[in-house]
Amino acid sequence: MTQTIGIKDMRAFFAIVEEGNISHAAQRLGIAQPALSRQMKHLEENLNAKLFERGSRRIRLTEAGQVLYSRVESILGMVDGAVREISEIGSGTKGSIRIGTITTSGAMILPDLISEFRKMYPDVTFEIWESEGARILELLDSRLIEIAITRTQVDNLAYELLVLPNEPLVMVMNAKNVCGANPETIRLEELRGQSLIIPLRWKSNFIAACENLGFDPKIICVSDSVVQDLLMVKMNLGAAMIPVSSKRLLTDGDLVYKRIVDPEMTTHTVVAWRRNLRLSTAAKNFIDLFKRMFMPQKFTP
Repeated sequence: MTQTIGIKDMRAFFAIVEEGNISHAAQRLGIAQPALSRQMKHLEENLNAKLFERGSRRIRLTEAGQVLYSRVESILGMVDGAVREISEIGSGTKGSIRIGTITTSGAMILPDLISEFRKMYPDVTFEIWESEGARILELLDSRLIEIAITRTQVDNLAYELLVLPNEPLVMVMNAKNVCGANPETIRLEELRGQSLIIPLRWKSNFIAACENLGFDPKIICVSDSVVQDLLMVKMNLGAAMIPVSSKRLLTDGDLVYKRIVDPEMTTHTVVAWRRNLRLSTAAKNFIDLFKRMFMPQKFTP
């Protein structure tokens, strides 16, 4: 018996995994739940493999289901990308722009950028995926997104890049537990013995810098969720290291921000898209606006 799987089955399977249960997936697909259950049963029989663990309130994938999900995600990304390429050739005044971003960079760039873009192209919509940097690049490679906004090291041979200037890293502290003599800056040495919350992407460099000063930092939490880090600081669990632009995520009088000095620590944002793959016209227009708004020194006409 030939084992096959069609696009319709892929979309149904993908929806079930993404929604977490068959009922929500059926609503998303606009079909009856019993019909979707029969479709998945037929798919399992056709593939001669069990895809779901039954008896759980939330869908759990078997090993075979996990393999199928990873393949289906890439295949649907390529199919949808091909359809968009064909249907969106033109002025870019309609369509959808798919963007993947990490929290810190997205908060700094996207609100103002999307606001300006929609003044120019009010019929263009957006799909925004938020995750950690490595996952965002995976989504870009599978063509589920067109544009990635990240702070991860990016291979300029595989991707077209726009790199924003470095921005300082700061320590955010609870106003009831401020350390450091200077009201605007904090020396790394002054963090000795303090409870610290450090993002994973900067953990190694931070520890190395502290060890160069002769102490091991007291890291109580490693977290790449900046909003969560800020909330933990608000609860006075420790001081957190974040990019200075992330201050806009939580404006609160209980928080104090100090730029890290001696040594100064910085980060930068990268906007990337795949080389040799055609962007939709809307995405090209979006990147052009990004250049004008955030990189005028290099891209002024």
